[in-house]
Amino acid sequence: MRNENVRLPSLDLLRGFEAAARLLSFTRAGEELHLTQSAVSRQMQELEGQLGVKLFERRHRALSLTDAGQQFYPAAAQVLATMRAATDRLRAQSGRGALSVTTTASFAALWLIPRLAGFTKAHPGVDVRISADTRVQNLERDGLDVAIRHGPAQLAGEGATRLFGERVFPVCSPKLLKDAKKPLKEPADLRHHTLLQYDDPDARHPWLHWRTWLEVERLEDLRPAGRLSFSGYEQISAAAIAGHGVALGRSPLMKGSLASGELVAPFKRTADPARGYFAIVSKNAAGRPEVGDFVAWLREEANREPR
Repeated sequence: MRNENVRLPSLDLLRGFEAAARLLSFTRAGEELHLTQSAVSRQMQELEGQLGVKLFERRHRALSLTDAGQQFYPAAAQVLATMRAATDRLRAQSGRGALSVTTTASFAALWLIPRLAGFTKAHPGVDVRISADTRVQNLERDGLDVAIRHGPAQLAGEGATRLFGERVFPVCSPKLLKDAKKPLKEPADLRHHTLLQYDDPDARHPWLHWRTWLEVERLEDLRPAGRLSFSGYEQISAAAIAGHGVALGRSPLMKGSLASGELVAPFKRTADPARGYFAIVSKNAAGRPEVGDFVAWLREEANREPR
């Protein structure tokens, strides 16, 4: 006979286990869940204590699932997926649509959020949640509705909606152009200035690197006056506006700052890295009116961008 008083693990413990088991790292699971590594580790110890079995083999700089962990993982993942789907259905029944969108922090800060009031004003019954993350999240697994992703068309996937392409060009504060001792009239003049760059030690994002742009300009050997590195593109934008150096601008992310005069493009030439921004809808969210309305709004906003 089933014991109805058996204590079930909390959803927080299941979320922690699912992330740690999928990523095989307490540190990366913590980053995903916005927790510390030690907090995830304590959660897993609590879960193992409640279940009475070991779920992980902990070795120096290595984590693996035990047989029990491998058996438990699909059940935990299914429970979370079921709860997300049920939550979405109840929210829909309440009369307010809930819309979750994942994209990068730079795109959210520099393009999406400044325009988002237009969508919420036109659709007051839709609650929009933005998840800004550098990770490429799994929409179905993570319970997300729409992703706005940056990359080549072949990686966007079937059914993706292309919003716009991207051009790359140097930008800086207008005050940098006023210093006659440090001219900035042609690309070779960058040697007089500090270059603001994306911190990418593993070279996973070559299209964000000055090196790529300088190669196109045949200035591979250029040595700038200095370099400042940042972990996020939105930080590079802020540093350029403050006059700390020259940044590698990206359209359409820099459009607002260029239009306001906070930034200027000292050279006319630009490079097109054959990348673009795409809207991708989760299979679970396809057909929901608020999702279709949001993608249509994205396309309308994208069509306003210069081609």
